[in-house]
Amino acid sequence: MGWALYLKAKGIEVSVISPNRFPEFLKWLPENENIIIFQRREKKALKLLNEAELIFLIDLNDILRTGKIEEYLKNIKTSKILIDHHPALASFTDLIIAEPSACATSELIYEIIESLGDEEIIDFKIATCLATGIITDTGSLSYGLITPGTFLIMSRLLQKGIDKDFICTKVYDNFSADRMRLMGYALYEKMIVLPEYHTAYIILDKVELERFNFAIGDSEGFVNLPLSIKGIVFSAFFMQKNDMVKISFRSKGNFEVNKFAEKHFNGGGHKNAAGGEDKLPLEDSVKRFVGLLKQYADSLK
Repeated sequence: MGWALYLKAKGIEVSVISPNRFPEFLKWLPENENIIIFQRREKKALKLLNEAELIFLIDLNDILRTGKIEEYLKNIKTSKILIDHHPALASFTDLIIAEPSACATSELIYEIIESLGDEEIIDFKIATCLATGIITDTGSLSYGLITPGTFLIMSRLLQKGIDKDFICTKVYDNFSADRMRLMGYALYEKMIVLPEYHTAYIILDKVELERFNFAIGDSEGFVNLPLSIKGIVFSAFFMQKNDMVKISFRSKGNFEVNKFAEKHFNGGGHKNAAGGEDKLPLEDSVKRFVGLLKQYADSLK
């Protein structure tokens, strides 16, 4: 949204398409109501894609991340530009603007705007969007590839009038009571700790999600929780979906979860934060995960 609002300020007609619904805790962002959800408005989205003179893909390192839009993007001849900060980029656009050392794509977006000499165009709305991207990708600046430049950019966004406390409240203190109960249940009933592998994981199936009236975004951050346990350096979160198991991975130190996800679970991401998926039934997927830990025992020490 920060990039879209910048382009609009330059006098360019812009439409924003999201492959699927985004979490409730982000629905306060400026002009989020104008985002076209592909799942809900496929015809409208395809019309815009076919009429576009240029397509930007933001914050994804593989076209597979676009979900059902993938097949259409492959066939559309329109020029495409990728802006991203993930490592191991797949080549699927005409131009790639990437910087894996950036803590967030929002940080990279700011640097692009600044390098174009348009820093003064960044207004309160754009600054709010970019700051939210940095805050959410770094856990309120507590992890990730944070550099002195990150804090410099945040200070400049603060000068634009953003309300840091308001953003953090909306992102981290904006959940339902059902979500809080689900988190408690996940920790008490569904977390397994394997001290011999310095690993812990959480499993939630569809029945359990329905029991707590699960909404998109309710499991945000669950994968990070086991890392607060002394001695745990690797955490995984398994969530059953209709046709697959969605898996999130997190680590501390030098264990590279992006390589683990890519090799075993058709995924990828960052060194300490990655995701993947599995077509196996939930129980079988978890068994496979646990079985893999033995070969990584030395790396996990």
